[in-house]
Amino acid sequence: MSSTSVTQPRIPLPKLQLFLLLLIQVTEPITAEVIYPFIMGAVRNTGITHGDEKKTGYYAGVIESIFFLSECCTVYYWGRLSDNHGRRKILLLGPLGLTIAMLGFGLSKGFVALVLFRALQGIFNGNVGVSKTVMAEITDATNMADAFTMIPIMWSFGSTVGPALGGILADPATQWPQSFGSLAFFRHYPYFLACAAAGFLAFVAFALAYAGLKESSPQFKDKNLKDLTTPEEGEPLLLDGEAHPDYGSSSAGKANGDPVQSLSALELLTPDLRMVLLNYGLLSFTDMSYFVLIPLIYSSSISIGGLGLSPYQVGMILGIFALLNGFWNLLVLTRILKRFGPRKMYTLSYSSFLVTFPLLWVLRDVAHLAGGVNTLVWGLIICQLLAVTFVNTAFTE
Repeated sequence: MSSTSVTQPRIPLPKLQLFLLLLIQVTEPITAEVIYPFIMGAVRNTGITHGDEKKTGYYAGVIESIFFLSECCTVYYWGRLSDNHGRRKILLLGPLGLTIAMLGFGLSKGFVALVLFRALQGIFNGNVGVSKTVMAEITDATNMADAFTMIPIMWSFGSTVGPALGGILADPATQWPQSFGSLAFFRHYPYFLACAAAGFLAFVAFALAYAGLKESSPQFKDKNLKDLTTPEEGEPLLLDGEAHPDYGSSSAGKANGDPVQSLSALELLTPDLRMVLLNYGLLSFTDMSYFVLIPLIYSSSISIGGLGLSPYQVGMILGIFALLNGFWNLLVLTRILKRFGPRKMYTLSYSSFLVTFPLLWVLRDVAHLAGGVNTLVWGLIICQLLAVTFVNTAFTE
């Protein structure tokens, strides 16, 4: 007797819930990268360098890195809180806290205040892992891949919007003296408008999620259902192992009433997972070490080894890079992955750092010899963006 395999029909994605989750996720790259075009100027304005421009990079690095450090330290605990108090509450705290942190950053005049509000941004971005958990809970085997492929697209979109906002809206009193030059507030807080724009987008995500995001944790969904029904109404209508109607997911274990055993972090760290995490950690470390050098070298004066670009130019370059990276992921990445395979592509793309790091030194040396940013320098910047785009392929392996 031959067995026939039955293909499970694809269940439609819960579009509204998925949209709200992606909206929350996109606030992370926007708030993380909006400061890159003007971070050097913000550090100088605090006076902590005492006029020594060579120290600016050190203090800018502290501000940039504290975001990811605080995010790393809190992401696990956000997940635990969502297990104990529900996904919805924890997800709503993220964009709301980001709104406050971005406004505080824009109003900060001292270095310590900048570090504090930057750390708060990382803390409230730490719940991004909860949004991915919710994405897994509202999908099933037939549509989960479609949902998760949208995550890098949204990251590329946010990485385009963030630096562009920072570059366009930084120091409006200088960029648009006729409109903002007469307003003392924007002369005193030159980077508030850019931070407020990013904070506004985070608040929009909070408001829409507050109105439409549903609880997805099975534990709290069942609790809410019991609170709204009588004992007779609470009798199960589905047999054990039947599919639940919520977003097409199924769970025989939940229908049987079996408790879900929570694994410790050590139990989850299998040898294969440890190797994956180690590679990803090294990749992220190298990538961020390189990426924070870009605004540092681009915006520093030529006399100390930079390119002397304005925040607007830095923002546009970073925005174009993110846009280019998005098109690469959509149009090219899938084809080359199928041809060469993930392992080989990971090795090749990681090896591209051997090109991108030396290009930074070549850029500043050429600009120094030319006395400014000429056609050759712009050509090298284009080569640099293409190389970095290929490097980012490693994150998809």
